[in-house]
Amino acid sequence: MRGKPAPKRRLNPDATYHNVLVAKLINYIMRDGKRSAAEKAVYGAMKLVAEKMKKDPLEVFDGALRNVTPLLEVRSRRVGGANYQIPYPVRGERRYILAFRWLIAAARARQGVPMSQKLAAELMDAYNKEGAAIKKRDDAHRMAEANKAFAHFAR
Repeated sequence: MRGKPAPKRRLNPDATYHNVLVAKLINYIMRDGKRSAAEKAVYGAMKLVAEKMKKDPLEVFDGALRNVTPLLEVRSRRVGGANYQIPYPVRGERRYILAFRWLIAAARARQGVPMSQKLAAELMDAYNKEGAAIKKRDDAHRMAEANKAFAHFAR
């Protein structure tokens, strides 16, 4: 690696909920610099969650994120001419990156309704420990569990 790593930037909390993770979700959903469209989708989803579940939308959002964050992942490593899938614990920042990525991909995969409704449905499913994002997390954990025998190659 040349030079030094780029410094981590502090992200300002979002305007409505004053939460850094909501601001990060808006940034991940945003495409082509269209922040207002991304904010409309996220805030619309939060509003729908509040109406349908009769709970604080931030509580549902945090619970969904907690349920989707992975603890283990597999990484490919070449050892003696063979590639092994080696389980590693997921470091803190990457947990959120993967969780956001899986939530948004699962929401975008749903068809036929606006993004705010798709995101709300996926957040509620993740809060209730079901849905595509939870399945993705379970698949990652299952792969790590299946390849536990190769954990000694980690270092």
